Amino acid sequence: MVSRTQQPDPTTARIAAAFHAGDMGQVVALAGMVARERNETVLLMHALALHALQRNHEAAVMLRRLVQVRPGVPEYWNNLGVVAREDGAFAEAEQACRRAIQLAPHDAQFHCNLGLLYAQQQRWPDARTSQFEAVRLAPAFIEARLQGALACHICGDVPGEDAMLQGVAQWPPQPAEQALMLADILTERGEATMALDVLDKAVLPTDAEGTARMAQRFAAQRSRLFERSNRLAEAQAELARIPPDALPGADSDTTGEIMRAHAQLQARQGDHAGAAALWQAMLDRAQTPQARTGAAFGLAAALDKLGRANEALAAIRVAHAAQLETLRHIAPSVIEDESRSLPMAARRVTHREHDAWSRLPPPHAGQSPIFVVGFPRSGTTLLEQMIDAHPDFRSMDERAFVYDLIERMEQAGQPYPAGLATLTAEEARMLRQVYDGLVAQVVPDLGARRLVDKNPLNMLALPMILRLYPEARIILCLRHPCDVILSCYMLPFRSPPFAALCSSLPRLARGYVAAFEQWFAHTEVFAPRVLEWRYESVVERFDEHLLHLGHFLGIADTEPLKRYAEHARNKGYISTPSYAQVTQGISRKSVGRWHAYREAFEPVLPILQPMLERLGYGV
Repeated sequence: MVSRTQQPDPTTARIAAAFHAGDMGQVVALAGMVARERNETVLLMHALALHALQRNHEAAVMLRRLVQVRPGVPEYWNNLGVVAREDGAFAEAEQACRRAIQLAPHDAQFHCNLGLLYAQQQRWPDARTSQFEAVRLAPAFIEARLQGALACHICGDVPGEDAMLQGVAQWPPQPAEQALMLADILTERGEATMALDVLDKAVLPTDAEGTARMAQRFAAQRSRLFERSNRLAEAQAELARIPPDALPGADSDTTGEIMRAHAQLQARQGDHAGAAALWQAMLDRAQTPQARTGAAFGLAAALDKLGRANEALAAIRVAHAAQLETLRHIAPSVIEDESRSLPMAARRVTHREHDAWSRLPPPHAGQSPIFVVGFPRSGTTLLEQMIDAHPDFRSMDERAFVYDLIERMEQAGQPYPAGLATLTAEEARMLRQVYDGLVAQVVPDLGARRLVDKNPLNMLALPMILRLYPEARIILCLRHPCDVILSCYMLPFRSPPFAALCSSLPRLARGYVAAFEQWFAHTEVFAPRVLEWRYESVVERFDEHLLHLGHFLGIADTEPLKRYAEHARNKGYISTPSYAQVTQGISRKSVGRWHAYREAFEPVLPILQPMLERLGYGV
């Protein structure tokens, strides 16, 4: 709210005195005793007092009168927009916010308020646009940066999120609600230490009840963060700080966060029945598509662990329906057009096109990263942590840096992959330099160690990888396609295109086939140095395959690789959904998991059959 008070005349002196003393009840009482229809000062103070008392419907009445009296004052329109939004009158709020911006287009706060309205309506792309404009006008506007980061986070816009969070380590302590939001975003980004710091420095409410509630929410958030970082004892200790009777009297946000933290920890400790009960309770009380999505995915995972396949399928269908509801606001085109889910799969380089490529000098010896690829949920994280356990290698968690290079090419007017043909030595050097710079931001301590770039869908960017690093060693992770597809189907993905791809088994099957058709076409063209790492074979003959891996990577001593589970536990935060599994060692539990869902797979087996045969898998 923006205050634009005038010097009070004698008839409003008592109202002004009460207003400046913070006695909003007295302001409302006195304002009702004077004629205010044409008195701008009284109307404004009455409206602000009603808003302070959370009587937003009445405050909106006053502000409507005020904009009639002074229609050219942008602050009054902005105030009406804020109050109407909080009163749930979204159409009026948008009209008022837009009018304020028309009158004062360079006021960053007005753009921020419009973005808050869009966020409340789940119109996340519009919210992102408004907050970006607010930050453009006022780069140091922290609230707009945070709200913009949230909108980007929900939209899956990682570059935008990066831009909004620039300098986040230097931000001042945040109010409690904003601190929880920021900590959640940072946790998903793998910035666990910074997320904890944000919570530790947060500005708590001044009232005792508000402080107590926030302490419970902070404990729940820390518990989830510790569990996500494989620090289970600390996660349990945080939950122990929440009184057992906290839930019955807790507000909706507090209740949901406490239940979610308990469910995640129970699942991690093997109490899947307890976790299922909590997820079901959260699903029953969910008020938003995001809340339904999270609860239903959690419930499906717990029911799957309990062997209740039919119930798990029912829950996962609820989860995808809720997620699609959100996606329709964020990226409707990816739902309607299946080709947008894996657009890179359609981009190919033929033998003839490859023959026309100009010759480029190779990078310096030892500069090429190790690329770990494969369709998501094929065991890439397990292999990444295994290699990372060796002192000569360093992984950087999952990053889309190869795709960033493709985007930079296209922004420079060079279409991908056609533009690779005429790439000059200097352009290739600059692209490698950009890549190295991005890597240095994540692993500044890389030193002489070889980089492990694990991103499953880099399998679709083979032309870029081999144009810059023609001698790169690439490891293709394979697993039974049905197990892969089931695992993808059961998980919530942040990327809108990939989330849409995973919304049904047939769509996933078609995407899987398209990805591998492109992969095999490109391996015929480029003949890259590839090691196939087949999950089922590794489970059966671990030591044998470890020797093959060591030979491929030039590792004489493979003993450190065997300690990958301990290494993963000590590493802390791992961004991918398999962060818990990789700390437990090799297991046969994930082999043939899809058979429990065979009836649901019957319609997709014909789609997969050619690829099943080519990869050597049966049904």
